[in-house]
Amino acid sequence: MEDLLCDETFLSWYFRRDVRAIRRWEQWMAENPESHYPVQQAVDLLSSLTLQEEAFTREQIIRSEKVLLDRIRKVRKMAPVRRSWIAAAGIIILAVGSALIYSAHNKFEWHTAYGEIKASSLPDGSEVVVNADTRLHYSSGWTDGKDREVWLSGEAFFHVRKTPLKSRFIVHGRDFDIIVTGTRFNVISREEKANVLLEEGSVLLHTDDGEDLKMKPGDFVEYDHHHLAKRVVKMDSVTAWKEHRLSFDSTSLKEVAAIIKEQYGVTVRLEGEAIETRTVSGIMPNDNLDVLLKALEATTEFKIVRRDDEVRIIQN
Repeated sequence: MEDLLCDETFLSWYFRRDVRAIRRWEQWMAENPESHYPVQQAVDLLSSLTLQEEAFTREQIIRSEKVLLDRIRKVRKMAPVRRSWIAAAGIIILAVGSALIYSAHNKFEWHTAYGEIKASSLPDGSEVVVNADTRLHYSSGWTDGKDREVWLSGEAFFHVRKTPLKSRFIVHGRDFDIIVTGTRFNVISREEKANVLLEEGSVLLHTDDGEDLKMKPGDFVEYDHHHLAKRVVKMDSVTAWKEHRLSFDSTSLKEVAAIIKEQYGVTVRLEGEAIETRTVSGIMPNDNLDVLLKALEATTEFKIVRRDDEVRIIQN
């Protein structure tokens, strides 16, 4: 447990700060079932120590550290065995506390709920629109001449500003990195799919396997079966979500169901023979699930029933 708490990448996994760290540790835990107990111990301790930035000021944290250090000094007067155990515990708490302080004061994270879209600006003035159920985080203190880095899990549209020194802007996704200087592009980095649409400028995609692909405006690239592949799409269909719309162009109901689940976190059941392959076309509102379902029902030959967090699409 002590080794885990002192490992920066493990803390990045726990605080969900780094997609690569998350993937690495989840794979390691799956391959090492004997690790469950020490990992659970570390998680329990971190949960009990987690600080809310709004609840504690930096001065309060510093005072608490001072009290802790004073108590550790007093431990030196205790018996050797007990002294060793408490000193070790103190080191762990200090290491975790430092990670928490660093996270609270040097990391910024946005998290959108299901059905929520958020627009904001990054430290360099770049603009980003974040889609539903998405996490985006970045470090503070961006300096021209150094890489500007963000980590994305979900979907976002970026309008990246060029800097005088042409600092690189890097989006770290689940399966690949997007390296740019100034451009406009849409990126999806979710567990079940990953793709990039480039509207303006140029970007370089770099996968963990060492594959590189340079994109030009109008390109749409999917990460499929561990490889990057270009596809032909309608640009407006991909970015319609920014205007709270969904654009379907002969889209299968199976894919429509996946999009609804992705956007609103509900379970969607398709009921009927060969219903998954039936298609839908049209532009529909996407700022309210009930309104979306009514619009979808009006343009199809199916009955749609919603009950709490379950949606049934039933063939008539």
